[in-house]
Amino acid sequence: MRHRLRLRTAVAGALLGLAAATAGPVEPVHAASPTAGERTVGNITGFSTAGPVFHFRAGEAAARVSFVAADTFRIELAPDGTFTDPAGKDIVQRQGPPPATSWRDRGDRYELSTSAVTLRAYKKPLRFALHRADGSRLWSETKGISWTADTTTQSLARGADEQFYGAGMQNGRGSTSHRGKTVEVGVDYNWNDGGHPNSVPFYLSSAGYGVYRNTYAPGTYSFTDPVTTSEKERRFDAYYFAGNSPKAVIGGYTRLTGRPFLPPLYGLEIGDSDCYLHNKNRGERRTLDALKVADGYVDHDMPLGWMLVNDGYGCGYENLPEVNKGLGDRRMKMGLWTEDGLGKLADQVKAGQRVAKLDVAWVGDGYKFALDGCKDAYKGIEDNSDARGFTWAPESWSGAQRCGVQWSGDQKGSWDYIRWQIPTYAGATMSGLAYTTGDVDGIFGGSPKTYVRDLQWKAFLPAVMTMDGWAPSDKQPWRYGDPYTSINRKYLKLKESLLPYMYSYAAEATRTGVGPVRPLALEYPDDPKAASDAAKYEFLTGEYFLVAPVYEDADVRNGIYLPKGKWTDYWTGRVYEGPTTLNGYRAPLDTLPLFVKAGANIPMWPGIRSAEDRTADSPMAWDVYPQGTSSFTLYEDDGVTRAHREGAYAEQKLTARVREEGDITLSLDASRGDFRGKQTSRPYDFTVHMGKAPRAASLDGRELPRLESKAAFEAAETGWWYDAGDRGGVTRVKTGTRATDRPFTLALTNSADAGGVARR
Repeated sequence: MRHRLRLRTAVAGALLGLAAATAGPVEPVHAASPTAGERTVGNITGFSTAGPVFHFRAGEAAARVSFVAADTFRIELAPDGTFTDPAGKDIVQRQGPPPATSWRDRGDRYELSTSAVTLRAYKKPLRFALHRADGSRLWSETKGISWTADTTTQSLARGADEQFYGAGMQNGRGSTSHRGKTVEVGVDYNWNDGGHPNSVPFYLSSAGYGVYRNTYAPGTYSFTDPVTTSEKERRFDAYYFAGNSPKAVIGGYTRLTGRPFLPPLYGLEIGDSDCYLHNKNRGERRTLDALKVADGYVDHDMPLGWMLVNDGYGCGYENLPEVNKGLGDRRMKMGLWTEDGLGKLADQVKAGQRVAKLDVAWVGDGYKFALDGCKDAYKGIEDNSDARGFTWAPESWSGAQRCGVQWSGDQKGSWDYIRWQIPTYAGATMSGLAYTTGDVDGIFGGSPKTYVRDLQWKAFLPAVMTMDGWAPSDKQPWRYGDPYTSINRKYLKLKESLLPYMYSYAAEATRTGVGPVRPLALEYPDDPKAASDAAKYEFLTGEYFLVAPVYEDADVRNGIYLPKGKWTDYWTGRVYEGPTTLNGYRAPLDTLPLFVKAGANIPMWPGIRSAEDRTADSPMAWDVYPQGTSSFTLYEDDGVTRAHREGAYAEQKLTARVREEGDITLSLDASRGDFRGKQTSRPYDFTVHMGKAPRAASLDGRELPRLESKAAFEAAETGWWYDAGDRGGVTRVKTGTRATDRPFTLALTNSADAGGVARR
């Protein structure tokens, strides 16, 4: 079926680490005991410069510092004096012109400076320390770089409150701090709790820096005191990033190694994966039988974006053009598993393939082989169609964020499976991996309840699929019948309706490197609890949704931590003031604990089963939780092609303002930009969480009619209605059809003076 039967033993790997001290001398402190055969770099015996590149000699060893940007530089050390670069141009992308640099000889050290940072190179022995331009220290070595016959190690002082994140996909870990822990970075083919598939040799520190080890070698990163980071190679090569926030550091890393790709819209819908040819588990089936399963999604009114029709060892395919047409008729895309490699990819893409799940393309030692497979499959889709590349991989490396979804491999559906996956994907965002996921309820085992609970929270991941083949029966979301089918439909339809919100964050990731799914520590870096186990089993989707999955067979969720701010229960409208911890939260099987941050303006597509259901006159709905002044910028493009890379996209910003006496104004800017299929006009629907009915509603100064019932509101083209029974009280407004190239303002007035709105 999958790769379990073919795996090779892999050398365990680990991540590079650096630690920052907050004050004091840079003399060696807490130096680790030397390893047998270990040598440490000695005194500087030579120094020269060549623009932004600085060269050092230390006996036989050579070191080199190269500035890439004002806040980014590279340190290399060659124990034998000869520099090597096994990664070459595979990972690091072409950068802009180097920054202006200067240097000074301070007697005991050289200082290498840009406008943002100063790197100190102490002379006796050669040791490095990084400072900001204002003199504050980011990190310092406790001793010089050391090496053995096959390992290179750096030791850094650890700050008193310094926290560490990253290392890629660390199963069961990552959303909270690695402080005091050791993580491995490398291929291990362990897809369960404690494994580290899709490792990334990058980490970031709360002290304001990050480190990427430019290598294909595995490593071990111990975030102890001192922090010691080792790679299984006799060379040292690392890039360092300074930033004033974790997001800025992730931005620096992905500026160097590549921003995350922008998936097509169907890639953010749920996928289905199985073998439909020669499946011994289910009896003989043909590839065209996939269409019968696709019909099940349509018949049960459940979204489905794509299908992998040959996901299994020994599973071929046939009749691809017919299968592709049938799926297209059902508003779905066709994907294939690379069971026979990438040699046939061009013909497969021409036959309609739009998703490539990698297996043979990465089996081997991972690392470069895995990254090349990701890039080649991605490029193969784009070279042979007008679509965007879209791949899935269970083992990848730095740079893979440019070309695919990182998927955690084969697991067994269980309560524990749900538990440890929660911190896994949010934590991976801290390494620039914007799209990470696992199969709904695993590919083995599972149960009706674990399927429901797993699907609920994974509806708030950008990418997800359900996979059959090794389970005793098919695992589509309707297979267990009601009440499970109805609950699964509820969350799949909610995921579908939130596509404009999720897609806007996906577009943001291509600009910033920060993915949609986020640990609390990313958005609340100054909150100690966000870095602790208090926030381990919850995450944020974007800035506004806080998701706290149920991972036990229970209808109560304890230990939900809400950080600073006002949080509204999505289902009931109850408002909580953070920071606070909720215990005893009632969460029956159909309820995912879900909270919305005050100030949210959430764009939605109401009532759709597929993104392709959208028509020229489909409405754009906004779910608004007013507080102070807040805004959200909606991103739109054609959702399929690569035209957005040439500027074919549009953005539209909604700003909500709460004024005196509770008056609320919603100002929607004109949609700026153009793309094929853009709506030139459309209706807008607003749901405003207010808690009480306004006195009046007006659109650009003209009063809108108040409607007295839900039925009247739904029948009307324009108007407003206050629904006191909906989530603590919401005001719903219809604007009617409006030109998208013109702004408008919606006012909800509570004051006795109705704002002087014009009467019709």
